[in-house]
Amino acid sequence: MMEDADLRVDGNAVAGLLSEVFVYEMTSALSTCAACGAVGEVGQLLAYVHGPGSVIRCPRCNAVLMRIVHGADRYWIDVRGISCLEVRV
Repeated sequence: MMEDADLRVDGNAVAGLLSEVFVYEMTSALSTCAACGAVGEVGQLLAYVHGPGSVIRCPRCNAVLMRIVHGADRYWIDVRGISCLEVRV
């Protein structure tokens, strides 16, 4: 049985996926967790990429911040766990 730590990587693992959707470098964007208020770079969040989509969690409270699924010709992106996303341009 795999442990939680065996399944997660840092948010940099979804850099390619994010670059397909967003124009700017997203791993350095600051996210604010809607659950606990923690602020951190997307690249330092906890990413689970071994399922049918990617799930990104807060490293402080483990709340789901973002879900991304890529299909043949579209993306589904849920960011309801992020109260604010600050993108540097």
